[in-house]
Amino acid sequence: MRRLLTGYAVSFNHRHHRHGHLFQNRYKSILCQEDLYLLELVRYIHLNPLRARLVKDLKGLDKYPYCGHNVLMGKRKRDWQDADYILKFYASKCSTARRRYRKYVEKGIADGRRSDLTGGGLIRSAGGWSAVKALRRDRMKSDERILGEGDFVETVLKAAQENLERKYELEAQGYNFDWLIKRVAQLLGIEPKDVLAAGKYVKTVKARSLLCYWGVRELGMTTVELAKKVNLAQPTVSQAVSRGKKIAEKQGLNLKEQINQ
Repeated sequence: MRRLLTGYAVSFNHRHHRHGHLFQNRYKSILCQEDLYLLELVRYIHLNPLRARLVKDLKGLDKYPYCGHNVLMGKRKRDWQDADYILKFYASKCSTARRRYRKYVEKGIADGRRSDLTGGGLIRSAGGWSAVKALRRDRMKSDERILGEGDFVETVLKAAQENLERKYELEAQGYNFDWLIKRVAQLLGIEPKDVLAAGKYVKTVKARSLLCYWGVRELGMTTVELAKKVNLAQPTVSQAVSRGKKIAEKQGLNLKEQINQ
């Protein structure tokens, strides 16, 4: 996103003979508590063109090409936008779901801008996790990167803190991805080269799943980073992480205990 937006800003400034920033803030993503906030967040984002007066009314928004709303309304199709995932929250039948979704969007027009849908409101530069916790002491748990109820935010922050501490602890002790490959191979009684081997052999799939799970859980790697290393698609790695977690739990495999031993 940084490369895309920077490149666009440079070309836009050159084309229009201007200088300086084009976008007010940098791109950001928000972790959302699905059952409470997802639909409201989708509605709020898709109403941005209307609030900005880029379209006159909801009919104009239905046809507006630079927004995901028109895809949900079936006006155009984008392979990368999963419209069905959102529509299923309204009805199993597509036509009924679109009608209910549009009615839901229409009800949100009168709300205008909502600060509660831009994140919890804590400043990122508050001074790290300890400062964030101190600020949250006597108020609803919140962080602008996370959208959800206080307990949900607290759980996410706690898990993130634990993962960060674990990641840096392992790095300091010299444990990295190459070591993890050897460790998984040792636990399963196979050769390290077989951990990254292609194919769907039972032991290979099992090894790859544990590798992805512990890579994310213990080493703090992203699924995108892992996808490059294991030569798989990112969604496939995500599935491997879930599978690896089940394997580790079912067989009582705990990498932390293995490391301590």
